Amino acid sequence: MSLQAEADQLQMLKALEKKKQEKQNSRNSQKEEIIYNQWATFRVDNELYGIDVMQVKEVLRYSAITPVPGADTSVLGIINLRGNVVTVIDTRQMFRLPMVEPDDETRVIVVEFNESEVIGLVVDSVDEVLSLPQNEVERAPNASGDETSKRFVQGVCYHSNMLIILLDLSKMLQSITPTEEEESVAVPSMPTI
Repeated sequence: MSLQAEADQLQMLKALEKKKQEKQNSRNSQKEEIIYNQWATFRVDNELYGIDVMQVKEVLRYSAITPVPGADTSVLGIINLRGNVVTVIDTRQMFRLPMVEPDDETRVIVVEFNESEVIGLVVDSVDEVLSLPQNEVERAPNASGDETSKRFVQGVCYHSNMLIILLDLSKMLQSITPTEEEESVAVPSMPTI
């Protein structure tokens, strides 16, 4: 083989290698990195719900709850958790579902609402922690006429042929907590005689 033929063959191999590398780069750029989020799942009225597992502090068995006079209707009351007062919310009341008596499966999911406050959510039962691919979470459908429930739903996802309703915990809890304006409203003082 002549020197020129070898040079031509080397050029052709380099060109083929370059095309191969370009195809590989193109395939790599088309592949999207799949991001998984973990969701703590629970049931309320036979529906499966999920909340961001990073907000869950612990899960407790249902126990006596001290009522708070004048609280929002979805607030069941408070519990003492190792010296800390935790406000307990009834998810059934919040979702406008019929009330049921607590049973052995009823749980209180203690969640972190903000840096300084934890809140308990009473649910019918706790399921499991699931890792769901972010690209499989769909926006919440607008089929329901209930504005309240639509505000709480972040999205939906099918997992093992089951629909999971993913909740936006921050929006859910903000709907029952007073705003700074409401907290700053002064109570009129009693006139002195």
